[in-house]
Amino acid sequence: MTNLIIRLFEDWGEITLNRPEQRNAFDAGIIAELIEVLQDWALKPELRYLVLKGAGSHFSAGADLEWMRRMASAPQQENIQDAKQLASLFREFYNFPVPTLVRVQGAAMGGALGLVACADTVVASDQARFSLSELRLGLAPAVISPYLHRAIGPRALSHLALSARVFDAAEARHFGLIHRIVAPENLDEAILQECAHLRLTAPLASRACKRLLRSQAPAPDPELEQSTAHLIADLRISREGQEGLAAFFAHQRPSWQEES
Repeated sequence: MTNLIIRLFEDWGEITLNRPEQRNAFDAGIIAELIEVLQDWALKPELRYLVLKGAGSHFSAGADLEWMRRMASAPQQENIQDAKQLASLFREFYNFPVPTLVRVQGAAMGGALGLVACADTVVASDQARFSLSELRLGLAPAVISPYLHRAIGPRALSHLALSARVFDAAEARHFGLIHRIVAPENLDEAILQECAHLRLTAPLASRACKRLLRSQAPAPDPELEQSTAHLIADLRISREGQEGLAAFFAHQRPSWQEES
């Protein structure tokens, strides 16, 4: 797997998003690889927890905009299938049978917040920056919205999604998106501390507890998941979506943004 660094130890696993030159942005390839690993590891009874992190200076910039631009010219049905695959990734991560931890440094933007919202524990650098930036591109945080709704609630989600503004780690913790903030040089130690807590819990009881918690806040039902996939597919091929992506690559403002 070229997009991921996979490390499976005796009773825990680590996945590293490994596209640092692209700020670990994900495209169809990395999404498929993540789903494959998550489905495989979900069947390993010896696994006690999973750590997800990003290589380099950033956790993830979200969806790869070059990939999004290509998809904007693809047929609608292909866009729908592509969006459903992304929804499948978040479902697999949200329903992963053991505790999941996410390590955030640098940027966590757009779709990357879906992974953050699906995790059980999130540790972030005090220099981390977050944004649901899709509306600035003529898109929307569609398939990730059900998970963010569960993580931070409807009012915080409305504010962050509709403003599309950048917010810092302190605000992210205030909204309930992350759990701990540490200095960048202490991120690895903080993850080790969280893993140490998990190693004090009973493995079978931990799995049973996670099943219980997910039953009380389940992943989106198929109808909602399908509607979010259709929404992002429609927006990608819309006039605004195509203009927003084109403006981004041309380093220009789309028509709906005034000069500041």
